[in-house]
Amino acid sequence: MLAVDSAGESVAARVAPADRRFSGREWHSSRYFDYLSQSYLINVRFLADYIEALELGPIEKERLRFALRQVSDAVSPANFAATNPEALRLALDSQGQSLTAGLANLLQDARKGRISTTDESAFEVGRNLAMTPGSVVFENDLMQLIQYRSVIENVRKRPLLIFPPCINKYYILDLQPENSFIRYCVEQGNTVYMVSWRNIGAEQGHYTWDDYLESGVMKALEIVRAVSGIDRLNAIGYCIGGTMLAPVLAILQSKGEDWVESVTFLTALHDFSDAGEITLFIDEQSVAEREKAIGGGGVMPGRELDFVFSVLRAGDLVWPYVVNNYLKGRQPPAFDLLHWNADSTNLAGPMYCFYVRNMYLENNLRIPDKLTMLGVPIDLSCVRLPTYVLATREDHIVPWRSAYRTTQLLGGEIRFVLGASGHVAGVVNPAAKNRRSYWTNAQLPEDPQAWLDDAQEARGSWWCDWNEWLARFDGGKVKAKKRLGNSRYKPIEPAPGRYVKQRVV
Repeated sequence: MLAVDSAGESVAARVAPADRRFSGREWHSSRYFDYLSQSYLINVRFLADYIEALELGPIEKERLRFALRQVSDAVSPANFAATNPEALRLALDSQGQSLTAGLANLLQDARKGRISTTDESAFEVGRNLAMTPGSVVFENDLMQLIQYRSVIENVRKRPLLIFPPCINKYYILDLQPENSFIRYCVEQGNTVYMVSWRNIGAEQGHYTWDDYLESGVMKALEIVRAVSGIDRLNAIGYCIGGTMLAPVLAILQSKGEDWVESVTFLTALHDFSDAGEITLFIDEQSVAEREKAIGGGGVMPGRELDFVFSVLRAGDLVWPYVVNNYLKGRQPPAFDLLHWNADSTNLAGPMYCFYVRNMYLENNLRIPDKLTMLGVPIDLSCVRLPTYVLATREDHIVPWRSAYRTTQLLGGEIRFVLGASGHVAGVVNPAAKNRRSYWTNAQLPEDPQAWLDDAQEARGSWWCDWNEWLARFDGGKVKAKKRLGNSRYKPIEPAPGRYVKQRVV
């Protein structure tokens, strides 16, 4: 008997009307498989409602929600050959070849140590990814600095320096020409510089948080000023790149160093009061154990971080590929963003431990003078620069309400913009495609929900809004330089450089 109400409507259809796991006709052409999928969905909803009814604290309840999602996603009947009618039909039609191919895919992924989410042979950094022309004009043991070649004759006087997350490769901002944020910035007349963080090996495992600030953020600012001959530049910090950039700006301001004209933060946290589900993996015991293991030196493997981020979205990044690759014996399609997602990056152990304890566990960055970096007490309210803060509405890594709190920490004129989609797709939203939307509101009340209630939605990409904002700080126009670098900092090698090509083994 199917689960229906008095009007004959499927109960599960109301519970999860668009669950793509059970969208195939095979799930509904058989009463058995229809009942199996519906009863699964109804039971999951019952358990979810039961958790919501419990009288628990917010952290305990969030942990139960997370655990239920992990378990329920794992035990879905779609994940097993015997209870997936689409996989069974394919096995019959192919005379078992789909299962044979699936087993081969499983063995291949076991050797790689990860689930394949894209056709990795379809992409290569420097061949069809990270293709914007430029040169590495500086490098040290921690990062390379790339300068991109201008494509128009008259460019904005002030250069643009981008700090990507050191947890990932920078080319998320330079995937392919049609969705490259870097190419867009160059085409708008910016002289663009990009930090390319090194994939840390054992020999760099001693680097601390301060080393990343000094040899990474501070050094890049210094070199761009020297190469461009311009005293003040515009800066962007993406994710943890923005978390690192903010205290450096506070240090510069406290010393009276006027190096930066404006700053943009893309899905970056500075107040970690609510840092999302990733905090479910972080507690005093786990941090103390990690500090004991690598806090004095060592490497935080990028694949461990990738695993955590994948688990946070297992319904999108794990189980669909288990079904496609292993039960159906298919190869995942080529997708540049997922190729980047699988290209993990190691971090230095001491730096990682400082970051996790002082940001996620103790939330110290938001407290004036609580932390000292490069010998200077950090007070983010000292940062009184024109600031553009972008958050994305469906971000599971940097919840938008937490990113909004940056507006309450910094001084100066601040524009907060909320983009559609998530942590990556919400940022990589090409202006030419005119997709999605974003929200703006000139008022910055303390409550982020109050901001959203009065915000206005605009169709299209936030790139255009940001570019219009950035033009106010361009310093005028000058002729583009024909040669990259200068007499002291000469081109070392073509972009994208060696560092970004180093892969975790």
